[in-house]
Amino acid sequence: MSTSAILAQAATEGLDAASAKGVSAAATAGTAYGLAAIGPGIGIGYLVGQSVQAMARQPEAAGMVRTTMFLGIAFTEALALIGFVVFILLKFA
Repeated sequence: MSTSAILAQAATEGLDAASAKGVSAAATAGTAYGLAAIGPGIGIGYLVGQSVQAMARQPEAAGMVRTTMFLGIAFTEALALIGFVVFILLKFA
């Protein structure tokens, strides 16, 4: 939904311009966070899949692979948390 469509709908519901712009900003920030979460989600899925494949091929290295996998998950998840912080900053700034 575009910003102009949100503003038009807010006008028909009796919201003033400031409230309509707030709703528009929240929708934009929410969309931005949703897009920011796609990359880490794909990254974590790929990382876990490759780690399981590595553990299946060399079970004796499973401990090292698992440790490295969890480090990779933590760093990848940090990207999603940064996106969430930016979302909060945009919403309340």
